[in-house]
Amino acid sequence: MNTVVCIKQVVDTEAEKRLRPEDWRLDRTVENILNPYDEYAVEAAIQLREELGGEVTVLCMGPDAAEEGVRKALAMGADKAVMVTDPVLEGSDAQGTAYALSRALKTLEFDLVLCGVMSTDAQTGLVPAALAELLDLPVLGNASRLEAAGDTLMVNRQTDEGYIAYECPMPAVVAVAKGINEPRYPSIKGIMGAKKKPLATMTAADLGIETAAVGSAGARTRVLASTQVPPRAAGERLTDYGTPAEGAAKLADFLFDAKVV
Repeated sequence: MNTVVCIKQVVDTEAEKRLRPEDWRLDRTVENILNPYDEYAVEAAIQLREELGGEVTVLCMGPDAAEEGVRKALAMGADKAVMVTDPVLEGSDAQGTAYALSRALKTLEFDLVLCGVMSTDAQTGLVPAALAELLDLPVLGNASRLEAAGDTLMVNRQTDEGYIAYECPMPAVVAVAKGINEPRYPSIKGIMGAKKKPLATMTAADLGIETAAVGSAGARTRVLASTQVPPRAAGERLTDYGTPAEGAAKLADFLFDAKVV
């Protein structure tokens, strides 16, 4: 069972996110981490390998600095990695990213492609479906359970009403949901071993990528403007209404008007 996990290095979820006014792209000069949703995909791939054998390869498109996230995935237990890095890819949108990743996937042997359900920075959730379209493979999203038997994949897909069970042939593309598992923490041994695991680097030219289809020039989406989230206003305090009895009466009126009681 050979699985490729597509991962992304994103701005730390705790960092203040800002768009650069000159091009409305995300300012990535702050702390960056492995996309938290992708950790669930890496863990799912490792569990499948532990059960069925095979290899786990992580695939990442990004700048050289994204190697930090790749090394974390390797420390978690992935076997090897491929990085697609090239200045011409900078500024690619979801479609351009999927196109570049699909070109890299065509050079790899796999039974399954796993992705996180979305990235915490762009939050489009479009890449898995776009990948499947470009690779002409079935796609299943928001997967909360994965099993494989032979060349058949069984997936529980999470919905607002519950779970829907699907079966599909492999190879396939699956976007896993948060909570499908508990991603393991890299051990000291895993962190040290990750430094020795194979990591191949490929450029746009290596993959025959049409440069007009990637980067800012090839992006099919544009950010035209942005507005900073205003600071949270101070709330009302019961002590602002005089005596405790007056404050309690004000609270009771509020709850009544809000139909809480």
